[in-house]
Amino acid sequence: MKSQLKAGAILSYVLLFLNSAISLIYTPIMLSLLGQSEYGLYSLATSAAGYVSVLNFGLGNALIRYIAKYKALEDEQNCSKLYGMFFIMYIVLGFLALIIGTILTLNADVVFSSSLTPVELFKLKVIMGIMVVNLSIGIGLGMFSVIILAHERFIFQKIIVIFTSLLNPLIMLPLLMMGYGSITMTIVTTSITVITIIINIFYCYKKLNIKVSFISVEKKLFKEVIIFSSFIFLNLVIGQLYWSTDQVLLGIYSGTIAVSIYAIGASFTGYFSGFSSAISNVFLAKVSRMVTKEPTNDEISNLFIKIGRIQYIIIAFALSGFIVFGKEFIQLWVGAEYSQSYLIALIILIPMLVSLIQSMGGIILQAKNMQGFKTVINLFMAILNVILTIYFIEFWGVIGCAIATGFSFTLGNIIIMNIYYWRKIKLNIYRFWINMLSMSLPITLSIIYGWMINPLILASNWLVLIIKIISFSIIYLSITWISSMNSYEKSLLLNPIKKLYRKKIPRNHYI
Repeated sequence: MKSQLKAGAILSYVLLFLNSAISLIYTPIMLSLLGQSEYGLYSLATSAAGYVSVLNFGLGNALIRYIAKYKALEDEQNCSKLYGMFFIMYIVLGFLALIIGTILTLNADVVFSSSLTPVELFKLKVIMGIMVVNLSIGIGLGMFSVIILAHERFIFQKIIVIFTSLLNPLIMLPLLMMGYGSITMTIVTTSITVITIIINIFYCYKKLNIKVSFISVEKKLFKEVIIFSSFIFLNLVIGQLYWSTDQVLLGIYSGTIAVSIYAIGASFTGYFSGFSSAISNVFLAKVSRMVTKEPTNDEISNLFIKIGRIQYIIIAFALSGFIVFGKEFIQLWVGAEYSQSYLIALIILIPMLVSLIQSMGGIILQAKNMQGFKTVINLFMAILNVILTIYFIEFWGVIGCAIATGFSFTLGNIIIMNIYYWRKIKLNIYRFWINMLSMSLPITLSIIYGWMINPLILASNWLVLIIKIISFSIIYLSITWISSMNSYEKSLLLNPIKKLYRKKIPRNHYI
């Protein structure tokens, strides 16, 4: 399974790179073909329909946790019963999502009639309706993708995601060029979702040989799952309040163009979150098994710091580059009319950095079934974010949404949660921050260097920007290698290169 963990992490970054490359090429073409207003409409529909997605109730993490438990105990019989219980729960939630989503779709004009035209309202309803079907199918049959993840088959899972990531733009670009719009985009996405689910079901039965039993569901286990998942469900609601409500409120008060500007800025948070979760998510099953064996606080703290350091190296590199070159990048990528998106991204990303490098803290809380406090804090911060957003829109418009989100992040995820990790979970937060501060020299020097050099040669085309980014990267990585990375972190980079070298030049080559 070590090879699966390593390969899973590597493929996660391949996927991130691939998605970034696809986004770099696909997004500006899509924007030019759809137009700023219709892209905003599509983003608004995605945010509004996204509320239905929380109805998966966080069952995925619960399923992973209990599969890991029964696998550790080698209890196949109870594992089969577990699959049966979760299958029923997923199907029920899928139908519930369809009903609630349909009600939301039919009443969309009540919410957005003051800022959208009748034509925009019609399109919004159609797009939301298709998205609701997509989400309902994804929830109802979502158990199988989770089973693959719980069995730590990361290679297969990532290959499927890479395949679907490539398939979507390959199908959509010709259709967009033929004049089809956002409704067709939604239909294509739904079709790919169905194909993916069919592949996952086949893999679970043919390769993992799972057996689903619907007899004698334990009430005690069902109650445990509901309690465990309810906290994750609240976190999903919180996520929607943080990331979707801003766009919905902008849709209500400002219209589709403001939504499109905010959507471009907020999209960078998804890329940065991916950098973090690509590593931390593959450790959920491992941490669950680790907690079952009752490790010491030092062992858990060591893992927390070890993963945090790796995440910091990667995310700080990306963030420092974005701080220096982000504005030029956005102007070249989607146009000067989206220049505000740079400031929106920065306001959110800078406080978000801490939450990303401490994402293992959330994984540890889930494994210990102690995520209640974090959920409550995040809920209050999400409500505060909504209240501040409504108030700030009046003064600063689209920028006000970002300020509200950034402030809420700082208060909840940085200040309050670090105190909780230290006092309650007994993580060595002091040692964590000593490590992070000792690694902060590269990002500080790189940003200073970038701010001094970058204005001398403004990027008027992609070639100039790429050359500047490469020179910046060499400076950053050189300083990081010399001053920040320990032997383990260097080995993560060197070992794959050494293995590749040995494959090309066998040992007996010199004999």
